[in-house]
Amino acid sequence: MGKLDGKVAFITGAARGQGRAHAIRLAQDGADIIAVDILAQMDSVQYPMGTREELDETVKAVEALGRRIFARQADVRDVAGLREAYEAGTAELGPAEIVVANAGIGAGGAGVSEDVEWDEVVAVNLKGVWNTGRVAIPPLLERNQGGSIVLTSSTGGMIGVGIPTAGFLGYTAAKHGVVGLMRSWANFLAPFNIRVNSVAPTAVRTPMAGDGNLAEILEHAPQLANALTNAMPVDLVEPEDIANAVAWLVSDDARYVTGTVVPVDAGLLNKR
Repeated sequence: MGKLDGKVAFITGAARGQGRAHAIRLAQDGADIIAVDILAQMDSVQYPMGTREELDETVKAVEALGRRIFARQADVRDVAGLREAYEAGTAELGPAEIVVANAGIGAGGAGVSEDVEWDEVVAVNLKGVWNTGRVAIPPLLERNQGGSIVLTSSTGGMIGVGIPTAGFLGYTAAKHGVVGLMRSWANFLAPFNIRVNSVAPTAVRTPMAGDGNLAEILEHAPQLANALTNAMPVDLVEPEDIANAVAWLVSDDARYVTGTVVPVDAGLLNKR
């Protein structure tokens, strides 16, 4: 038996990267999955974003584990569309008692104005997390049977990156804001046995981090070296490393853990 047998998990940004890793890891523990992703390219994002084909790969991976999955295009910035996808997923799979607000974008800045650069990263990385809670928390309260929520922050949500561009300032502010949301929701929801925590990864081997080509990133932005230098001898961690932390947080093994930030950072924060 899996630790999450009979449970449904709602995961945003699930087409690939950390979101896909979360879907697979929670399915391995027995959960059925509601997976959403924007499946479109945003103006300020410099790397290719997730596609329908990549979301289909997430579906295949979960189904290969013998679990059910409902996958739908949804933009976390659009609360009405996100709610529609969530409600369609729960109608098919049952109520979700696990929520992983994972969708996020990098700092951006490719040929767009400062306003667009700031607005897009904050809209996805902070408002999108708030929207995920707006959609998923009321049903948890209505059921009154507990639950677990994990919000994806970043080491950039724990320290000041120190790069004064609209994208990096917006990213850092948004990820700090995610921690504030987590702490506020954790206090509000604790009496209902709904736990809320955050993970704070260092750079992860995903398309957002150039699929692991850290040397190339630092060549173009050497000012990032301090923010991306881990204490342990590893340049980037794997999506599965973050998924393992999420799987623990949403399981009964962490039943009294709430209001916390769990760094998966290879010692980066401690090194500073």
